Amino acid sequence: MFVINAILHALQLSFFMLWEVLWPLAFGFLLSAMVQTVVSKRAVASALGRPNLKGFALACGLGAASSSCSYAAVAVARALFRRGASFVNAIIFEFASTNLVFELGLVLLILLGWQFVAAEFAGGLLMAVLLWVLFKLTLRQRMVDAARRQADRGVFGSTHEAHGEMDMSITDGPFLSRLLSLRAFTAISHSFYMDLHALYRDLGIGFLISGALAAWVPNSWWQAFFLTDHPTLNEFWSPLIGPFISMLSFVCSVGNVPLAAVLWNGGISFGGVISFIFADLIILPILNIYRKYYGRRMSFYLLAVSYGAMAVAGFLIGGAFQLLGLAPTNHEVAIFETQPTWNYTTFLNPPPLNRLTSVARRITSARPAAARFSKAIPRGMPFGSRRWPVTRRRGNIRNLLTKESTWKAQGLRPIRSAE
Repeated sequence: MFVINAILHALQLSFFMLWEVLWPLAFGFLLSAMVQTVVSKRAVASALGRPNLKGFALACGLGAASSSCSYAAVAVARALFRRGASFVNAIIFEFASTNLVFELGLVLLILLGWQFVAAEFAGGLLMAVLLWVLFKLTLRQRMVDAARRQADRGVFGSTHEAHGEMDMSITDGPFLSRLLSLRAFTAISHSFYMDLHALYRDLGIGFLISGALAAWVPNSWWQAFFLTDHPTLNEFWSPLIGPFISMLSFVCSVGNVPLAAVLWNGGISFGGVISFIFADLIILPILNIYRKYYGRRMSFYLLAVSYGAMAVAGFLIGGAFQLLGLAPTNHEVAIFETQPTWNYTTFLNPPPLNRLTSVARRITSARPAAARFSKAIPRGMPFGSRRWPVTRRRGNIRNLLTKESTWKAQGLRPIRSAE
């Protein structure tokens, strides 16, 4: 009975967190889908060709506008690199597209407060600057050349590559006519669905792990781990250990924000929360994708440089907010103490909840067809190649990604691997 009660308590806390952030998530995905509809990946690649200050600024701005899940962001960065973007700008774009985005700020605002939103965006820009400086000082051209040779091989890295490679943007006509056209509504719905499909697993795991940690791990253990009895050591230790905890969590993108709320409730410093959130692009599965995309040496280089930039950025932002008196001092997270009540959230959540239920049904029904379809792709065959092109046909997105009939209608034929 004790075990059942403990599991139910963990699930209850997971649901409370999901309920509070459901409508901000949906709203953030909608904004992201609208931006993806009017911003072409080819235009982005052409704008990021040179690793200068202009390219850096464009990488940050376009990355923030092209928000996506961590796996898709890594795939997009490789696609941009192969299309002519500089390696430095492609990586900066990748970090901006997961750390300077709408939905992340909205979820942080609901769970932790505006101070964390401000620190996330200020720290994200600071981390991008640190990465750019470190790349300039330490990255050698021979490493970039080796990474390009590996990237051009098109080695398969993750199931999110189709999301990262596909470009459904509308580029013809004035801005408003593109955004308000029927084609735009179709593209927005497709991008919305693809973002949800890419993130639902990480979000679910993130909420479940957060609920379990909040219910089962006492705050006294977290406080001892984060050295809260020694405030000075806590300010240095937290930004240093935060990215390491994120690496081991296997949760990326917005899914690690509930975990950040648990850590803040347990005593991690303000800067430690920021460095933890930044580390979604160095979790172990993504490091393995780096190895496949750019080679072993470059994957270790990206780990070392990224970890250092995240820890330093978290520490500096935490210190700056402390000096300005903006860092919150109360570590209690209200979501763990209260239950859902009749308020604006009650009225804003049903529409996205209905949409998420519809997406769940589509994912479940599409899985058998997707499994049959994926077996037709030879190992190492990249999406977008001449033998396996990426389609931009509009229509039902599930058919677009998983139905062989869609490909046959366009004269394309899946390549069966020899057995």
